[in-house]
Amino acid sequence: MPYRSLQDDIVYEEDQYELTEDGRVPSKHSFTPKYQDGSTIDWLHEEGLERERNYRLQSQAGVRGVLFPTLESARLWLLVILTGVGIGIAGAWLDVLVKWLGDLREGRCTYGFFYNSNACCTGIGPGEICNEWKSWGDYLEVNSIFGRSLLHASIYVVLAIAFAGSAAVLVESWAPLAFHTGIPEIKAILGGYVFDKFLTPWILLIKALGLALSVASGLSLGKEGPLVHVACCMAYLLSRLFKGFQQNEVQKRRMLAAAAAAGVSVAFGSPLGGVLFGLEELDTFANESEVMWRGFVASAIAAVALQWVNPFGTAKLVLFQVTFVSDTWRAFELIPWIALGIMGGVLGSLLIRLNVEIALYRRNSILHGWPVMEVISVSAVTASISYLIVFARVQTSELVANLFQECDPTKPDYHGLCNPTATTQNIFLLFLTAILKVVLTAWTFGIAVPAGIFLPTIGIGACLGRAVGLITQSLYRAYPTAWIFLSCPPDPSVRCISPGFYAVIGASAMLGGVTRMTISLVVILFELTGALSHVLPIMICVMTSKWVGDAMGKDGIYAAWIAMRQYPWIPPVDYRDGGEIGTNVMKPLSELVVIRDGITTLGELRQFLKQYQFHGFPVIDGHDEFVGWATRQALDANLGRLQLDDTATENSKKCTFSPNRFRIPLHERVDLPEALEESIIELRQEAPQELVVNMFQKLNLRQIIFTQAGKLTGLVTKRDIVNLLTSHFPHTGALARTQPDHDEQ
Repeated sequence: MPYRSLQDDIVYEEDQYELTEDGRVPSKHSFTPKYQDGSTIDWLHEEGLERERNYRLQSQAGVRGVLFPTLESARLWLLVILTGVGIGIAGAWLDVLVKWLGDLREGRCTYGFFYNSNACCTGIGPGEICNEWKSWGDYLEVNSIFGRSLLHASIYVVLAIAFAGSAAVLVESWAPLAFHTGIPEIKAILGGYVFDKFLTPWILLIKALGLALSVASGLSLGKEGPLVHVACCMAYLLSRLFKGFQQNEVQKRRMLAAAAAAGVSVAFGSPLGGVLFGLEELDTFANESEVMWRGFVASAIAAVALQWVNPFGTAKLVLFQVTFVSDTWRAFELIPWIALGIMGGVLGSLLIRLNVEIALYRRNSILHGWPVMEVISVSAVTASISYLIVFARVQTSELVANLFQECDPTKPDYHGLCNPTATTQNIFLLFLTAILKVVLTAWTFGIAVPAGIFLPTIGIGACLGRAVGLITQSLYRAYPTAWIFLSCPPDPSVRCISPGFYAVIGASAMLGGVTRMTISLVVILFELTGALSHVLPIMICVMTSKWVGDAMGKDGIYAAWIAMRQYPWIPPVDYRDGGEIGTNVMKPLSELVVIRDGITTLGELRQFLKQYQFHGFPVIDGHDEFVGWATRQALDANLGRLQLDDTATENSKKCTFSPNRFRIPLHERVDLPEALEESIIELRQEAPQELVVNMFQKLNLRQIIFTQAGKLTGLVTKRDIVNLLTSHFPHTGALARTQPDHDEQ
């Protein structure tokens, strides 16, 4: 086939049925199938398209054979760089907007309304008081204690309701798909699910604005997870400037994987953590070293752009980046750290179950019809209760930043955390804050606003960890000569125990219990803290949390939501079949919609295509011999090419696919052999079920055909494997759409 050009190497709908320049019928790989939202892509077909396209680029004669591949590679890397820069800048300014809106609930800058507290107090040294930032009571010169308290509480609650309500109205009125975190959908999309309307520019705008408003409202949610969705939307928007990326679904997903890694990099200021998040949680880089390299570059560039903007005014990537004064830890500290790991696993599993039950209640109760009112009610309750508890009143990011910090005489004491006379009160308030945030997070994660679960989970764990650290420190001060504290200095006034690091341990335990992340979680927390010597305790804690959490339930929060939404995503689990075979999971021939070679008429075929929205149909002869697999796109393309009339005479013609077609006269048949797929995997029905699952996991298959002595016996699709692997979850499909969202038999 002659080379057309870089801009025309993908054939569009209007010309995909035309003959080539030399009069030949175009190959069935010369057009790009149009996948509808709700379907799953055919990885074998799409990778074949990509190979053919690369071959055409490299097979040009002369200079073009060198120039075109180089230009194609340059275009790819330009998209990666633009995506990284765009995500970094967008994430930075989103941080600035969230900080300003959040600070507005407590006060304002005297010399500029649009300055947040950090920008207003630039140049203030440690321990100094910022006179330019005033609370609303001071700014409005309210001197009465009761009046000031009432004013502060009223503004705090009213603005919380206004911000959260505005976010809910934006989402419900303009972009319902912009609610929630987006990570379950991104995991499904990267796994082959087609959901392009989830990545539109309008979703990007509403998600970003709604996210800033919802986080600033003080709801128990975070922006880290939704930033992955924002990053993928931005990559999808930028890829529309490059025609090839939009036309090939495999290439598009490779770009989205790199964008997702960059989103995590911006969210946590953790470039390596972003790459490992894509490897572990999104399961995108397992067999794609080139994709990992793109994700690495995008993450690094996004982090550079974030630090260049410097949204926090600290020259750090994130607000709560700290470095511990002491780089040593004692063996006896493993006891409270393992205890924190157990607590994280238990509370993480409890939060998942509570969140699932609340989501089911929301769907089946009156709340389902009043999403905006639910958001307003939840924000009012959250703000009212949080205002009464000093540690719950501030933004979660500010709370975590202070809980991670060690006591320093040169810095202000955050609400008396370093006051040894208030240790009991602080421990009680920290535990109370953690319990409150567990309940509020379980309810908030799922309401009609953009909401992530990373930051509130980190906040819960940080509260628990700091409380356990204070308890351990109090025991040391009370019994400095006890045998368990022999490795510490005998003088209790000398630093031995770092409660700030206990907060980091608690955060890792809780986050591990909720998300079931391991390697990427350790790297993210290491990049946050900068304490290389403390990586081993974090690993031990995450390992303990993971074991305890898995003992109480295998699914993390994202896997649970994927199951409830019934997205066709195959988890990378180590499946064991218990001796079962493929017959137990396949659909038998009697339940399949098939095309019979030389028997099915053109009218019946057209009726199949109209009645069923399946991706493809098995083709068999009159004796059930398997002929091949015909895809919907290929059938539509070939029928369009033949330009057959919709008359009784034409509709009575037999559809033929195999060489046996010559036994039917030419005027009585319609030849469609090119509609058959070149690559199709067949197995015997006695194949172990474990083998079938592994093939779907590792080869990204859409279906496997089962035959016996050449005869079709059954079919298993990706949806069947998903249902098999989620059968243990009692609420699978509970939040799925009323209409089927897949196109498989």
